[in-house]
Amino acid sequence: MYAIVEIAGHQYKVQKDQQIFVNRLKDAAEGSKVNFDRVLLTADGTKVNVGAPAIDGIKVTASVVKHLKGDKVIVFKKKRRKGYQKKNGFRASLTEIKIEKIG
Repeated sequence: MYAIVEIAGHQYKVQKDQQIFVNRLKDAAEGSKVNFDRVLLTADGTKVNVGAPAIDGIKVTASVVKHLKGDKVIVFKKKRRKGYQKKNGFRASLTEIKIEKIG
């Protein structure tokens, strides 16, 4: 069984016991449980349930494993023959969650 759920503005396809990285969940502490009630689709073998836009009464329960920072991304801008170069970088703040239950 899998579900498509909206977490922090992004849509993820999740299954039970799956670990995924999402944008930082600021109000969730490490080891706590979080519920996501904006489930857009559920599928179990041949049965597919699609919401319009979300399915009522179904939620996904996950536990927060840890907060971390992602890999460094380098942003480099250059205009040729003008002497303009700009180098910048950032690391995304992420939260690792483990899906415990769908439904």
